Amino acid sequence: MVSGRGSNLRALQEEAPEQGYVITGVVSNNPTAPAVDYARDQGLAVRLVDHRRFATRAAFEETLATALDDLAPDIIALAGFLRVLGADFVGRYQGRLLNIHPSLLPAFPGLDTHRRALASGARVHGATVHLVTDAVDGGPIIAQAGLTVIPGEPPAALAARVLALEHALYPYVLGRWARGEIADR
Repeated sequence: MVSGRGSNLRALQEEAPEQGYVITGVVSNNPTAPAVDYARDQGLAVRLVDHRRFATRAAFEETLATALDDLAPDIIALAGFLRVLGADFVGRYQGRLLNIHPSLLPAFPGLDTHRRALASGARVHGATVHLVTDAVDGGPIIAQAGLTVIPGEPPAALAARVLALEHALYPYVLGRWARGEIADR
């Protein structure tokens, strides 16, 4: 599931053969997302569910679930999907929704993580793969990767370094999850 540029989707797709999983399709809430173009270029099935076309979250999430079910995934990987998912939706796919977040959770859930980490004086920052629950970035942590914050580093530079961690961590964890090597399923 994607909403933006698709760098994590690209990393997942590039590492799929080595890690032992197959991406069966991509669902996006943003029809103009570069990730959608990348998915199409890769020959992946694409389902678009524009959240702006729905009067309620429930209606959006019901259509989103139909699009996901059409692809019949075993695992649903959120890769820059920028919508908060409600309890009913999360419950429907409990234990199958994974997310990558650009901080060492539980620190800095939500948006603007790099600026917040720098403002707090954090000495270590990184990325977390976690199960999705109805609490924003509050699900059980599966794996993390960290790096040392460079004093005076601009948020954009820190973001780029964390993104490189995400691109290594997420495919690795998804592969282990798909192979059943992670016990917290």
